[in-house]
Amino acid sequence: MTTPIRVLVVDDHEVVRRGTRDVLELSPDVEVVGEAQDGAEAVALARELRPDVVLMDVTMPGMTGVEATRLIKKESPGTAVLALSAFDDDPFVFALLDAGAAGYLLKDVRGPELVAAVRAARDGEQILHPAIAEKVHRRAAARRADGDGATPGERLTPREVEVLRQAARGLANKEIAARLKISTRTVQVHLANIFDKLGVGSRTEAVLHGLRAGIIDLADARG
Repeated sequence: MTTPIRVLVVDDHEVVRRGTRDVLELSPDVEVVGEAQDGAEAVALARELRPDVVLMDVTMPGMTGVEATRLIKKESPGTAVLALSAFDDDPFVFALLDAGAAGYLLKDVRGPELVAAVRAARDGEQILHPAIAEKVHRRAAARRADGDGATPGERLTPREVEVLRQAARGLANKEIAARLKISTRTVQVHLANIFDKLGVGSRTEAVLHGLRAGIIDLADARG
């Protein structure tokens, strides 16, 4: 058997935490290792438990999900933070992604979709609710048009650019591998090189950076 995906659930409402735990633990490959009711507790438990994925609420008393995400990613870059929020307001979305979240889901997500998102986050893939994805791509394109963002000085190879382009379309590693006729392992290696060259820690960050820098464009993201 494979090692279960270790998940930390963060939400200030106990009913939401318990409901999320129940949904996740219906899958034998997911284990909820802890629950936190605010950002400060989330940071402490992430430091202690080293989960693979943190499901992070945005608005909580005391330390917000944004600051908690920033601290968790600083202390444990390998932990994927996946925002799970009732709000799709631009400031919440962009603040979480800028803090290093791997993706952003809305709380109306269905159980199987949530489990699939947790698996994808563990695998380093980009997870954005469709309504959120459009906001993110438009914002990145606007910032690039305004000259705000990185310059395309990072020397990605043509193959790495193509992998990044496919990632921007929301394709999973297996789908990218099939489309480019390479192995899944090779896709993972390309993504690791892309992350290293762009100085990012997730697909979402890489795609946003690529859009801002002009390495890929909005048409690529829309597929």
